[in-house]
Amino acid sequence: MKNSPFLAPVPFYWCDKCHAPVMGKLCSCGEKARPVSVTPPGDVRPAFQRDRDLVNRLFEEQFGVPLIPDGYLALLNKVPDEDRMEEIIIGGAVVCAIRYIPAESRWEVLPREAAAALVVPTKRFIRVTDDAAGYIRDGSSVLMPGVTFVSPDIEVGDSVFVLSESGDCVAVGRAKMSYRETVGATRGQLVRTRRTQKPIVDAAPSTWEDAIMANNNILDLYERKSIEFIHDVIAKNPGIQPTVSYSGGKDSLVTLLITLKAGLRLPLIFADTGLEFPETIENVQKVSELFDLPLIIESGNSGFWEGFELQGPPAVDFRWCCKACKLTPVKTLIENKWGEAISFIGQRKFESAKRMQSPRVWRNRNVPCQISAAPIQHWTAMHDWLYLFREKAPYNPLYELGLDRIGCFMCPSSDIACMKDIEARYPELWADWERKLKAWGDANGKSPEWAAKGLWRIRETNEEDSDIDGHF
Repeated sequence: MKNSPFLAPVPFYWCDKCHAPVMGKLCSCGEKARPVSVTPPGDVRPAFQRDRDLVNRLFEEQFGVPLIPDGYLALLNKVPDEDRMEEIIIGGAVVCAIRYIPAESRWEVLPREAAAALVVPTKRFIRVTDDAAGYIRDGSSVLMPGVTFVSPDIEVGDSVFVLSESGDCVAVGRAKMSYRETVGATRGQLVRTRRTQKPIVDAAPSTWEDAIMANNNILDLYERKSIEFIHDVIAKNPGIQPTVSYSGGKDSLVTLLITLKAGLRLPLIFADTGLEFPETIENVQKVSELFDLPLIIESGNSGFWEGFELQGPPAVDFRWCCKACKLTPVKTLIENKWGEAISFIGQRKFESAKRMQSPRVWRNRNVPCQISAAPIQHWTAMHDWLYLFREKAPYNPLYELGLDRIGCFMCPSSDIACMKDIEARYPELWADWERKLKAWGDANGKSPEWAAKGLWRIRETNEEDSDIDGHF
Protein backbone atom coordinates (compact mmCIF):
# COMPACT_ATOMS: atom_id res chain seq x y z
CA MET A 1 0.00 0.00 0.00
CA LYS A 2 1.46 3.35 -0.99
CA ASN A 3 2.34 5.76 1.79
CA SER A 4 -0.17 8.43 0.80
CA PRO A 5 -2.42 9.18 3.77
CA PHE A 6 -5.30 11.63 3.44
CA LEU A 7 -7.43 13.26 6.06
CA ALA A 8 -11.21 12.92 6.19
CA PRO A 9 -13.92 12.79 8.84
CA VAL A 10 -14.21 9.22 10.08
CA PRO A 11 -17.66 8.45 11.51
CA PHE A 12 -16.50 5.72 13.85
CA TYR A 13 -17.67 5.42 17.46
CA TRP A 14 -18.25 2.79 20.14
CA CYS A 15 -21.22 2.17 22.42
CA ASP A 16 -20.08 0.86 25.80
CA LYS A 17 -23.64 -0.18 26.63
CA CYS A 18 -24.13 -2.33 23.52
CA HIS A 19 -20.40 -3.23 23.31
CA ALA A 20 -20.50 -2.50 19.60
CA PRO A 21 -19.12 -0.19 16.90
CA VAL A 22 -21.44 2.66 15.95
CA MET A 23 -21.20 4.65 12.73
CA GLY A 24 -22.47 7.85 14.29
CA LYS A 25 -22.49 9.82 17.53
CA LEU A 26 -25.73 8.29 18.83
CA CYS A 27 -26.34 4.57 19.23
CA SER A 28 -29.77 3.17 18.35
CA CYS A 29 -30.14 2.29 22.05
CA GLY A 30 -30.20 6.02 22.79
CA GLU A 31 -26.76 6.20 24.42
CA LYS A 32 -24.14 8.67 23.23
CA ALA A 33 -21.28 6.78 21.60
CA ARG A 34 -17.64 7.67 22.20
CA PRO A 35 -15.29 8.39 19.29
CA VAL A 36 -12.62 5.83 18.46
CA SER A 37 -9.30 7.20 17.26
CA VAL A 38 -8.06 5.29 14.22
CA THR A 39 -5.55 6.18 11.52
CA PRO A 40 -7.14 7.94 8.49
CA PRO A 41 -8.83 7.16 6.20
CA GLY A 42 -10.38 4.89 8.85
CA ASP A 43 -12.26 2.56 6.50
CA VAL A 44 -12.80 0.06 9.29
CA ARG A 45 -14.14 -3.42 8.51
CA PRO A 46 -14.95 -6.65 10.38
CA ALA A 47 -12.27 -9.19 11.21
CA PHE A 48 -13.52 -12.50 9.86
CA GLN A 49 -12.42 -15.81 11.36
CA ARG A 50 -9.38 -16.08 9.10
CA ASP A 51 -8.29 -12.57 10.18
CA ARG A 52 -8.84 -13.42 13.85
CA ASP A 53 -6.83 -16.61 13.48
CA LEU A 54 -3.95 -14.71 11.85
CA VAL A 55 -3.86 -12.05 14.59
CA ASN A 56 -4.08 -14.63 17.36
CA ARG A 57 -1.36 -16.79 15.80
CA LEU A 58 1.00 -13.83 15.40
CA PHE A 59 0.34 -12.52 18.90
CA GLU A 60 0.81 -15.95 20.42
CA GLU A 61 4.07 -16.49 18.52
CA GLN A 62 5.47 -13.14 19.63
CA PHE A 63 3.91 -12.62 23.08
CA GLY A 64 2.89 -16.09 24.19
CA VAL A 65 -0.90 -15.61 24.26
CA PRO A 66 -3.67 -15.13 21.67
CA LEU A 67 -5.07 -11.60 21.60
CA ILE A 68 -8.73 -11.79 20.52
CA PRO A 69 -10.98 -13.56 23.05
CA ASP A 70 -13.79 -15.78 21.81
CA GLY A 71 -17.09 -13.92 21.67
CA TYR A 72 -15.53 -10.47 21.25
CA LEU A 73 -15.96 -8.37 18.13
CA ALA A 74 -12.72 -7.49 16.36
CA LEU A 75 -12.29 -4.96 13.57
CA LEU A 76 -9.51 -4.11 11.14
CA ASN A 77 -8.34 -0.74 9.82
CA LYS A 78 -5.94 -0.81 6.88
CA VAL A 79 -3.43 2.01 7.22
CA PRO A 80 -0.73 3.43 4.90
CA ASP A 81 2.56 1.55 5.04
CA GLU A 82 5.31 0.17 2.79
CA ASP A 83 3.21 -2.92 2.07
CA ARG A 84 0.39 -3.83 4.44
CA MET A 85 -0.46 -2.74 7.95
CA GLU A 86 -3.69 -3.36 9.83
CA GLU A 87 -4.81 -1.78 13.10
CA ILE A 88 -6.72 -4.23 15.30
CA ILE A 89 -9.68 -2.73 17.17
CA ILE A 90 -11.31 -4.50 20.12
CA GLY A 91 -13.64 -2.97 22.67
CA GLY A 92 -13.54 0.44 21.05
CA ALA A 93 -9.75 0.79 21.14
CA VAL A 94 -6.82 0.07 18.85
CA VAL A 95 -5.00 -2.68 20.74
CA CYS A 96 -2.22 -3.43 18.25
CA ALA A 97 -1.21 -3.32 14.62
CA ILE A 98 0.21 -6.05 12.42
CA ARG A 99 2.65 -5.15 9.66
CA TYR A 100 3.94 -7.26 6.79
CA ILE A 101 7.67 -6.93 5.98
CA PRO A 102 8.16 -8.10 2.36
CA ALA A 103 11.97 -8.27 2.53
CA GLU A 104 11.70 -10.77 5.40
CA SER A 105 8.45 -12.48 4.31
CA ARG A 106 6.99 -12.16 7.78
CA TRP A 107 4.41 -10.32 9.89
CA GLU A 108 5.36 -8.16 12.86
CA VAL A 109 3.03 -7.26 15.74
CA LEU A 110 3.14 -3.70 17.05
CA PRO A 111 1.29 -3.81 20.37
CA ARG A 112 -0.46 -0.90 22.06
CA GLU A 113 -0.76 -0.53 25.81
CA ALA A 114 -4.51 -1.13 25.41
CA ALA A 115 -3.80 -4.79 24.60
CA ALA A 116 -2.92 -5.35 28.25
CA ALA A 117 -6.59 -4.84 29.12
CA LEU A 118 -7.30 -8.11 27.31
CA VAL A 119 -4.24 -10.31 27.85
CA VAL A 120 -1.08 -10.63 29.94
CA PRO A 121 1.98 -11.40 27.80
CA THR A 122 4.12 -14.40 28.73
CA LYS A 123 6.87 -13.62 26.19
CA ARG A 124 8.74 -10.45 25.21
CA PHE A 125 7.96 -8.49 28.35
CA ILE A 126 10.02 -6.62 30.91
CA ARG A 127 9.24 -5.86 34.52
CA VAL A 128 10.33 -2.68 36.26
CA THR A 129 9.98 -1.39 39.79
CA ASP A 130 6.93 0.69 40.55
CA ASP A 131 9.21 3.70 41.12
CA ALA A 132 10.76 3.31 37.64
CA ALA A 133 7.27 2.81 36.18
CA GLY A 134 6.35 6.38 37.13
CA TYR A 135 9.19 7.85 35.07
CA ILE A 136 8.46 5.54 32.13
CA ARG A 137 4.80 6.57 32.12
CA ASP A 138 6.00 10.18 31.81
CA GLY A 139 7.87 9.30 28.63
CA SER A 140 11.27 8.05 29.74
CA SER A 141 12.97 5.12 28.05
CA VAL A 142 13.51 1.94 30.03
CA LEU A 143 17.01 1.98 31.56
CA MET A 144 18.66 -0.99 33.25
CA PRO A 145 18.46 0.53 36.74
CA GLY A 146 14.96 -0.35 37.94
CA VAL A 147 14.56 -3.43 35.70
CA THR A 148 13.65 -6.53 37.71
CA PHE A 149 12.96 -9.09 34.96
CA VAL A 150 13.71 -9.54 31.25
CA SER A 151 12.13 -12.30 29.16
CA PRO A 152 14.90 -14.62 27.90
CA ASP A 153 13.39 -14.58 24.37
CA ILE A 154 13.96 -10.84 23.76
CA GLU A 155 16.24 -9.86 20.87
CA VAL A 156 17.31 -6.42 19.70
CA GLY A 157 14.51 -4.80 17.70
CA ASP A 158 11.70 -6.87 19.21
CA SER A 159 8.47 -5.16 20.20
CA VAL A 160 8.03 -5.58 23.97
CA PHE A 161 5.62 -4.86 26.79
CA VAL A 162 6.88 -3.03 29.87
CA LEU A 163 5.05 -4.09 33.05
CA SER A 164 5.27 -2.74 36.57
CA GLU A 165 5.82 -5.01 39.58
CA SER A 166 2.15 -4.58 40.39
CA GLY A 167 1.26 -5.97 36.95
CA ASP A 168 0.14 -2.80 35.13
CA CYS A 169 1.23 -2.17 31.55
CA VAL A 170 3.48 0.89 31.75
CA ALA A 171 4.51 1.18 28.09
CA VAL A 172 5.30 -0.63 24.88
CA GLY A 173 8.37 -0.16 22.74
CA ARG A 174 11.35 -1.72 20.96
CA ALA A 175 14.16 -3.55 22.67
CA LYS A 176 17.56 -1.86 22.31
CA MET A 177 19.33 -4.73 24.08
CA SER A 178 18.87 -8.49 23.88
CA TYR A 179 18.30 -10.64 26.94
CA ARG A 180 21.89 -11.88 26.68
CA GLU A 181 23.20 -8.31 26.80
CA THR A 182 21.20 -7.56 29.95
CA VAL A 183 22.69 -10.41 31.97
CA GLY A 184 24.92 -8.73 34.53
CA ALA A 185 24.39 -5.26 33.02
CA THR A 186 23.77 -2.34 35.39
CA ARG A 187 23.37 0.44 32.84
CA GLY A 188 22.18 1.05 29.31
CA GLN A 189 18.92 1.73 27.45
CA LEU A 190 16.90 -1.47 27.36
CA VAL A 191 13.71 -0.24 25.63
CA ARG A 192 12.88 2.83 23.60
CA THR A 193 9.25 3.36 24.47
CA ARG A 194 6.57 4.33 21.98
CA ARG A 195 3.99 6.80 23.13
CA THR A 196 0.54 5.44 22.40
CA GLN A 197 -2.92 6.57 23.42
CA LYS A 198 -4.44 4.98 26.49
CA PRO A 199 -8.11 4.76 25.53
CA ILE A 200 -10.96 3.02 27.28
CA VAL A 201 -11.16 -0.67 26.40
CA ASP A 202 -14.67 -2.09 26.64
CA ALA A 203 -13.66 -5.63 27.56
CA ALA A 204 -17.04 -7.30 27.13
CA PRO A 205 -18.35 -9.90 24.66
CA SER A 206 -20.84 -9.01 21.92
CA THR A 207 -22.02 -10.21 18.51
CA TRP A 208 -22.58 -8.78 15.06
CA GLU A 209 -26.30 -8.94 15.82
CA ASP A 210 -25.59 -6.49 18.66
CA ALA A 211 -23.72 -4.26 16.21
CA ILE A 212 -26.59 -4.36 13.71
CA MET A 213 -29.07 -3.36 16.43
CA ALA A 214 -26.79 -0.53 17.56
CA ASN A 215 -26.64 0.84 14.01
CA ASN A 216 -30.21 0.25 12.82
CA ASN A 217 -31.21 3.91 12.83
CA ILE A 218 -28.02 4.92 11.04
CA LEU A 219 -28.38 2.19 8.42
CA ASP A 220 -31.99 3.22 7.80
CA LEU A 221 -30.88 6.83 7.29
CA TYR A 222 -28.07 5.92 4.88
CA GLU A 223 -30.38 3.59 2.98
CA ARG A 224 -33.05 6.28 2.65
CA LYS A 225 -30.57 8.93 1.46
CA SER A 226 -29.12 6.53 -1.12
CA ILE A 227 -32.60 5.64 -2.43
CA GLU A 228 -33.42 9.33 -2.78
CA PHE A 229 -30.18 9.81 -4.71
CA ILE A 230 -31.03 6.99 -7.13
CA HIS A 231 -34.49 8.36 -7.84
CA ASP A 232 -33.03 11.84 -8.33
CA VAL A 233 -30.42 10.64 -10.86
CA ILE A 234 -33.03 8.77 -12.90
CA ALA A 235 -35.43 11.75 -12.81
CA LYS A 236 -32.71 14.08 -14.11
CA ASN A 237 -31.82 11.71 -16.96
CA PRO A 238 -35.17 10.64 -18.45
CA GLY A 239 -35.14 8.10 -21.21
CA ILE A 240 -31.67 6.77 -20.38
CA GLN A 241 -31.45 3.10 -19.38
CA PRO A 242 -30.41 2.64 -15.71
CA THR A 243 -28.17 -0.33 -14.87
CA VAL A 244 -26.10 -1.67 -11.99
CA SER A 245 -22.39 -2.29 -12.46
CA TYR A 246 -21.87 -5.51 -10.56
CA SER A 247 -18.32 -6.72 -9.90
CA GLY A 248 -18.88 -9.43 -7.31
CA GLY A 249 -17.57 -7.15 -4.55
CA LYS A 250 -19.27 -5.85 -1.42
CA ASP A 251 -19.72 -2.27 -2.66
CA SER A 252 -21.51 -3.25 -5.84
CA LEU A 253 -23.66 -5.70 -3.86
CA VAL A 254 -24.77 -2.95 -1.47
CA THR A 255 -25.50 -0.72 -4.46
CA LEU A 256 -27.59 -3.47 -6.02
CA LEU A 257 -29.55 -3.96 -2.78
CA ILE A 258 -30.26 -0.23 -2.61
CA THR A 259 -31.65 -0.21 -6.16
CA LEU A 260 -33.96 -3.07 -5.20
CA LYS A 261 -35.09 -1.15 -2.10
CA ALA A 262 -35.78 1.77 -4.46
CA GLY A 263 -38.27 -0.47 -6.28
CA LEU A 264 -36.09 -0.99 -9.34
CA ARG A 265 -35.15 -4.21 -11.11
CA LEU A 266 -32.19 -3.23 -13.22
CA PRO A 267 -29.94 -5.25 -15.52
CA LEU A 268 -26.53 -6.13 -14.10
CA ILE A 269 -23.40 -5.39 -16.12
CA PHE A 270 -20.39 -7.57 -15.38
CA ALA A 271 -17.07 -7.03 -17.16
CA ASP A 272 -15.33 -10.40 -17.05
CA THR A 273 -11.62 -9.62 -17.35
CA GLY A 274 -10.67 -13.29 -17.62
CA LEU A 275 -8.56 -12.70 -14.51
CA GLU A 276 -11.35 -13.13 -11.98
CA PHE A 277 -11.30 -15.45 -9.00
CA PRO A 278 -13.55 -18.50 -9.43
CA GLU A 279 -15.52 -17.36 -6.36
CA THR A 280 -16.27 -14.04 -8.05
CA ILE A 281 -17.68 -15.69 -11.17
CA GLU A 282 -19.84 -17.91 -8.95
CA ASN A 283 -21.05 -14.93 -6.91
CA VAL A 284 -22.06 -12.93 -9.98
CA GLN A 285 -24.15 -15.84 -11.28
CA LYS A 286 -25.63 -16.56 -7.85
CA VAL A 287 -26.68 -12.96 -7.24
CA SER A 288 -28.26 -12.65 -10.67
CA GLU A 289 -30.27 -15.83 -10.15
CA LEU A 290 -31.20 -15.07 -6.53
CA PHE A 291 -32.70 -11.69 -7.37
CA ASP A 292 -33.92 -12.80 -10.82
CA LEU A 293 -32.15 -9.95 -12.60
CA PRO A 294 -30.85 -9.97 -16.19
CA LEU A 295 -27.08 -10.39 -16.28
CA ILE A 296 -25.10 -8.98 -19.20
CA ILE A 297 -21.51 -10.21 -19.32
CA GLU A 298 -18.93 -8.59 -21.54
CA SER A 299 -15.50 -10.20 -21.85
CA GLY A 300 -12.33 -8.16 -21.68
CA ASN A 301 -9.89 -11.07 -21.67
CA SER A 302 -8.52 -10.51 -25.18
CA GLY A 303 -8.03 -6.81 -24.47
CA PHE A 304 -5.86 -7.59 -21.47
CA TRP A 305 -3.51 -9.98 -23.24
CA GLU A 306 -3.21 -7.74 -26.29
CA GLY A 307 -2.20 -4.92 -23.96
CA PHE A 308 0.15 -7.21 -22.06
CA GLU A 309 2.06 -8.12 -25.22
CA LEU A 310 2.48 -4.46 -26.17
CA GLN A 311 3.05 -2.81 -22.78
CA GLY A 312 3.96 -5.52 -20.36
CA PRO A 313 2.07 -6.13 -17.12
CA PRO A 314 0.12 -3.31 -15.49
CA ALA A 315 1.76 -1.57 -12.52
CA VAL A 316 0.57 0.19 -9.39
CA ASP A 317 0.68 3.60 -11.09
CA PHE A 318 0.17 2.34 -14.63
CA ARG A 319 -3.10 0.42 -14.65
CA TRP A 320 -3.78 0.40 -18.37
CA CYS A 321 -5.63 -2.85 -17.68
CA CYS A 322 -8.81 -1.16 -16.37
CA LYS A 323 -9.42 0.54 -19.70
CA ALA A 324 -8.42 -2.47 -21.80
CA CYS A 325 -10.42 -5.21 -20.13
CA LYS A 326 -13.25 -3.31 -18.38
CA LEU A 327 -13.99 0.10 -19.81
CA THR A 328 -13.61 -0.55 -23.53
CA PRO A 329 -15.82 -3.69 -23.46
CA VAL A 330 -18.45 -1.87 -21.35
CA LYS A 331 -18.40 1.08 -23.77
CA THR A 332 -19.03 -1.29 -26.67
CA LEU A 333 -21.82 -3.04 -24.75
CA ILE A 334 -23.67 0.16 -23.86
CA GLU A 335 -23.36 1.66 -27.34
CA ASN A 336 -24.63 -1.50 -29.00
CA LYS A 337 -27.47 -2.23 -26.58
CA TRP A 338 -28.81 1.16 -25.42
CA GLY A 339 -26.73 3.91 -26.94
CA GLU A 340 -26.46 5.49 -23.51
CA ALA A 341 -26.87 4.19 -19.95
CA ILE A 342 -26.83 5.22 -16.32
CA SER A 343 -24.63 2.92 -14.26
CA PHE A 344 -25.06 2.80 -10.50
CA ILE A 345 -21.58 2.04 -9.26
CA GLY A 346 -20.29 0.92 -5.86
CA GLN A 347 -17.78 3.74 -5.47
CA ARG A 348 -17.08 5.06 -1.95
CA LYS A 349 -15.03 8.13 -1.03
CA PHE A 350 -13.15 6.32 1.74
CA GLU A 351 -11.51 3.95 -0.76
CA SER A 352 -8.79 6.40 -1.83
CA ALA A 353 -7.77 10.06 -1.91
CA LYS A 354 -8.84 10.34 -5.55
CA ARG A 355 -12.28 8.91 -4.87
CA MET A 356 -12.60 11.29 -1.94
CA GLN A 357 -12.39 14.08 -4.53
CA SER A 358 -14.61 12.40 -7.10
CA PRO A 359 -18.04 13.83 -7.94
CA ARG A 360 -20.98 11.63 -7.10
CA VAL A 361 -22.32 11.74 -10.66
CA TRP A 362 -19.96 11.95 -13.63
CA ARG A 363 -19.35 10.84 -17.19
CA ASN A 364 -16.40 8.53 -17.48
CA ARG A 365 -13.97 10.06 -19.97
CA ASN A 366 -13.21 6.56 -21.26
CA VAL A 367 -16.91 5.65 -21.56
CA PRO A 368 -18.70 8.87 -22.56
CA CYS A 369 -21.91 6.98 -23.26
CA GLN A 370 -22.15 6.09 -19.56
CA ILE A 371 -23.43 8.29 -16.75
CA SER A 372 -21.77 6.95 -13.60
CA ALA A 373 -23.55 7.49 -10.28
CA ALA A 374 -22.41 6.46 -6.78
CA PRO A 375 -25.34 5.90 -4.36
CA ILE A 376 -23.02 4.80 -1.52
CA GLN A 377 -20.34 7.47 -2.01
CA HIS A 378 -20.60 8.49 1.67
CA TRP A 379 -20.69 4.96 3.12
CA THR A 380 -17.71 3.44 4.90
CA ALA A 381 -16.77 -0.23 4.67
CA MET A 382 -18.38 -0.75 8.07
CA HIS A 383 -21.68 0.70 6.81
CA ASP A 384 -21.40 -1.78 3.94
CA TRP A 385 -20.79 -4.77 6.14
CA LEU A 386 -23.41 -3.99 8.76
CA TYR A 387 -25.94 -3.49 5.96
CA LEU A 388 -24.96 -6.76 4.26
CA PHE A 389 -25.16 -8.62 7.59
CA ARG A 390 -28.57 -7.07 8.32
CA GLU A 391 -29.92 -7.95 4.89
CA LYS A 392 -28.35 -11.43 5.01
CA ALA A 393 -26.91 -10.72 1.58
CA PRO A 394 -24.87 -13.26 -0.43
CA TYR A 395 -21.47 -11.54 -0.29
CA ASN A 396 -18.38 -12.95 -1.97
CA PRO A 397 -16.72 -15.60 0.28
CA LEU A 398 -13.29 -14.25 -0.68
CA TYR A 399 -13.69 -11.61 2.02
CA GLU A 400 -13.69 -14.35 4.63
CA LEU A 401 -10.39 -15.61 3.20
CA GLY A 402 -8.53 -12.41 4.01
CA LEU A 403 -9.10 -10.24 0.93
CA ASP A 404 -10.23 -6.70 1.70
CA ARG A 405 -10.99 -5.87 -1.93
CA ILE A 406 -12.18 -8.01 -4.82
CA GLY A 407 -10.74 -7.65 -8.31
CA CYS A 408 -8.39 -9.43 -10.68
CA PHE A 409 -6.40 -12.11 -8.87
CA MET A 410 -3.06 -10.49 -9.80
CA CYS A 411 -4.07 -6.82 -9.48
CA PRO A 412 -0.83 -4.80 -9.16
CA SER A 413 -2.47 -2.62 -6.51
CA SER A 414 -2.64 -5.60 -4.17
CA ASP A 415 0.04 -5.72 -1.51
CA ILE A 416 2.70 -8.43 -1.33
CA ALA A 417 1.13 -9.95 1.79
CA CYS A 418 -2.12 -10.48 -0.11
CA MET A 419 -0.32 -11.85 -3.17
CA LYS A 420 1.49 -14.42 -1.04
CA ASP A 421 -1.86 -15.65 0.26
CA ILE A 422 -3.29 -15.83 -3.26
CA GLU A 423 -0.24 -17.73 -4.50
CA ALA A 424 -0.66 -20.27 -1.70
CA ARG A 425 -4.40 -20.68 -2.23
CA TYR A 426 -4.40 -20.74 -6.05
CA PRO A 427 -1.00 -22.23 -6.95
CA GLU A 428 -1.88 -23.19 -10.53
CA LEU A 429 -3.44 -19.81 -11.28
CA TRP A 430 -0.42 -17.97 -9.87
CA ALA A 431 2.15 -20.26 -11.51
CA ASP A 432 0.58 -19.60 -14.91
CA TRP A 433 0.74 -15.83 -14.28
CA GLU A 434 4.40 -16.02 -13.26
CA ARG A 435 5.24 -18.06 -16.37
CA LYS A 436 3.74 -15.33 -18.54
CA LEU A 437 5.53 -12.62 -16.54
CA LYS A 438 8.85 -14.41 -16.88
CA ALA A 439 8.42 -14.93 -20.62
CA TRP A 440 7.70 -11.22 -21.14
CA GLY A 441 10.52 -10.24 -18.80
CA ASP A 442 13.04 -12.50 -20.59
CA ALA A 443 12.00 -11.08 -23.96
CA ASN A 444 12.40 -7.53 -22.68
CA GLY A 445 15.66 -7.78 -20.77
CA LYS A 446 14.27 -7.99 -17.23
CA SER A 447 16.17 -9.69 -14.41
CA PRO A 448 14.93 -13.02 -12.97
CA GLU A 449 13.91 -11.17 -9.78
CA TRP A 450 11.61 -8.89 -11.76
CA ALA A 451 8.91 -11.55 -11.97
CA ALA A 452 9.69 -13.61 -8.87
CA LYS A 453 9.88 -10.70 -6.39
CA GLY A 454 6.96 -8.62 -7.63
CA LEU A 455 9.09 -5.90 -9.21
CA TRP A 456 6.75 -5.94 -12.22
CA ARG A 457 4.27 -3.99 -10.06
CA ILE A 458 6.52 -0.91 -10.02
CA ARG A 459 7.10 1.19 -13.09
CA GLU A 460 8.14 4.80 -13.60
CA THR A 461 5.73 6.36 -16.05
CA ASN A 462 4.20 9.67 -16.98
CA GLU A 463 0.81 8.04 -17.29
CA GLU A 464 -1.79 9.05 -14.70
CA ASP A 465 -3.23 6.32 -12.50
CA SER A 466 -6.89 6.18 -13.53
CA ASP A 467 -8.26 5.33 -10.10
CA ILE A 468 -11.57 7.11 -10.64
CA ASP A 469 -11.89 6.35 -14.34
CA GLY A 470 -11.27 2.65 -13.67
CA HIS A 471 -14.83 2.24 -12.39
CA PHE A 472 -17.41 1.26 -14.97
